[in-house]
Amino acid sequence: MIWAFVIVLVLLIPILAIVIDSQVGQALANRISRSVPEGAEDLEGRIESLEADIRYLSESFESLSEETRFVRSLLEGPVSESDPIGLLEPDDVPDRDS
Repeated sequence: MIWAFVIVLVLLIPILAIVIDSQVGQALANRISRSVPEGAEDLEGRIESLEADIRYLSESFESLSEETRFVRSLLEGPVSESDPIGLLEPDDVPDRDS
């Protein structure tokens, strides 16, 4: 029984390290470390907090969007010889015959 506990503990340490090091862990740490404005009724503080959250989410979204575009372009492969890294749209690629 004690071996099962030790094995679970040994497996949880790297998993916890991965979660803490991820963007989700960093977001949770930022959220916890932020001081709550004095008085829950402070509308201005709540608005600033929401604006900071929106700013963080939009930056994260842009980053994920860029990563997705890059990975998609790698997976799709080159469009043609004139566009070896696949940056041109299919309509913009010149025909070889012309």
